[in-house]
Amino acid sequence: MGSFLRSLSPSAQVGLLFVLLFGLLALASIGFLFWLLREPRQETADRLQARQRLQEDLRVLLRSSWIMAVVFWVAWALGDGMATLLFAMVSFLILREFISLSPTRRGDHRSLLLAFFAILPFQYVLVWSRHFDLFTVFIPVYAFLGVAVVSAFGNDPQRFLERNAKLQWGIMVCVYGMSHVPALMMIEAPRLAGREAFLVFFLVLVVQTCMLVQHLSARGQQHPALPGISTGFGWRSWGWGLMAGGLLGVALAGLTPFKPLMALLMALLACAAGSFGHLVMKAIKRDRGVTSWGSASRSVTGASGLLDRTDALCFAAPVFFHAVRWSLQT
Repeated sequence: MGSFLRSLSPSAQVGLLFVLLFGLLALASIGFLFWLLREPRQETADRLQARQRLQEDLRVLLRSSWIMAVVFWVAWALGDGMATLLFAMVSFLILREFISLSPTRRGDHRSLLLAFFAILPFQYVLVWSRHFDLFTVFIPVYAFLGVAVVSAFGNDPQRFLERNAKLQWGIMVCVYGMSHVPALMMIEAPRLAGREAFLVFFLVLVVQTCMLVQHLSARGQQHPALPGISTGFGWRSWGWGLMAGGLLGVALAGLTPFKPLMALLMALLACAAGSFGHLVMKAIKRDRGVTSWGSASRSVTGASGLLDRTDALCFAAPVFFHAVRWSLQT
């Protein structure tokens, strides 16, 4: 089996991975459907409510997993240029979701136009053109200064610092963070040799596995570590999530330029960044008084909740990208 996989071209190996991924998702969806069709036993009200919550959680998990799998398949199939454009559209949508829960004033219109129609596209142009030195500093240096200056020309000093901080934070997470995912496919190094897509696979699979295991192991825990922010975050469940992501990273080491120990470290780094980033976004949602970025929240945003599914990836991608570049240069 190993010799057969090594005999395949990198494109064929990526295609085979997608076949396996879609196959696993199809089996999971069929199993979930049979579970829903099974005749329920007589249950107490509490057990019935817990069962319904579990069904909804699994339904959301399967739907988001299918969406992400399809997005990454389309990105790989269309090539680097179209993949960059696709992720730029994702950034646009999640930034829109973020801004929809951040009250704005008339004086913010210029800075919002700058964010959506200048900063966002230029960041992805830098990714596509592989100007990584400028790409890594454009938003945290030039864009942040530009947003503040343009906001000042709005001639509205009321809550000026708070309004600008919200917009800058949204740009940082939704544009800067997400743009590092297609940037992984643009890294040029002899050790990759056409296998850049495997880095995206590695990142997404280990981070999503970590978040899934953390979520499942946190169910029913009595003493969350940070109840004011998340009733589902506990150090034990966080450790289980990190362990699962790390072990998967070791199992996937053969698809990457890393040896098993380095793959373990890379997976743990990405999982830690993603899980803590997810916690930060939960704190922001609590501050806004909602439980979801999407239509299930108490605030009518008109959004689809895409940011709920990608927030961990937005935090993990920059950390993983720079760690990969550092490791390939040493």
